Amino acid sequence: MNDLTGQVALVTGGARGQGSSHARALAAAGATVVVCDIAAQLPTVPYAMATRGDLDETVALIAEAGGNAQAAVVDVRDSAAVTALADGIVAEHGRLDILIANAGICSFSPVAELPDDVWQDTIATNLTGAFHSIRAALSHMIRQRYGRIVAISSGAGRSGMQNLGHYGASKWGLIGLVKTVALETAPHGITANVVCPTTVATPMVLNDRTFALFCPDIEHPTEDDVRPRMAATNPMGAAWLEPEDVTRAVMYLVTDPGRTSGAVLDVSLGMSAARL
Repeated sequence: MNDLTGQVALVTGGARGQGSSHARALAAAGATVVVCDIAAQLPTVPYAMATRGDLDETVALIAEAGGNAQAAVVDVRDSAAVTALADGIVAEHGRLDILIANAGICSFSPVAELPDDVWQDTIATNLTGAFHSIRAALSHMIRQRYGRIVAISSGAGRSGMQNLGHYGASKWGLIGLVKTVALETAPHGITANVVCPTTVATPMVLNDRTFALFCPDIEHPTEDDVRPRMAATNPMGAAWLEPEDVTRAVMYLVTDPGRTSGAVLDVSLGMSAARL
């Protein structure tokens, strides 16, 4: 079911965390994977972002497991760079079958105090960056009459969340974008779907700034302090997902024979049961 031999995939934001997990699973299933990441720090992001070393490590892990992968340093906010990446993949490999639009950033602020540059970087990365990636892939997928697009949204794209107005706006917008793509590409053998995870144990979450937000009463809180509080918010009693939990949903959608498109798949530890 998960045989992707001969297919070519692009994973954005793939240096670590969810993106790295998705890239490794695609390669293990036989796909040639191009893993791209900005591999640099944005000043509006309050945690350490992925580095070129992280990107190279993901590619090395794939190679060590017998897979085929390449690294590319690309900022998804740069339309021309993303288009050049997609065109280059097709020039080298002859096709582009799978796009995982995973690149994203997060920060916390009430809307009343949200700086312009934080809003702009969040929308530009999470929503516009996904648009750049999807548009760049579509010309090739339409031509070959085959493609699988999966965008990684969030539980914040399914309900309002305090301190996440900018992040939620980007993730709600992503769902609307992908549903439209699903309708427009339905005659061309392309599917476009969204995965909405709840909190995932990645460096975006497991950092001092996030720990302080969830434990304001504790000086210098740790993961051990945060874990029980997060677990108490989820019906299944777990604090967060592991990246591999999200990857299973991604792999289901990229290996679907073409009957699922325009869907939003929640991986939410039961939290989606309380949403419409």
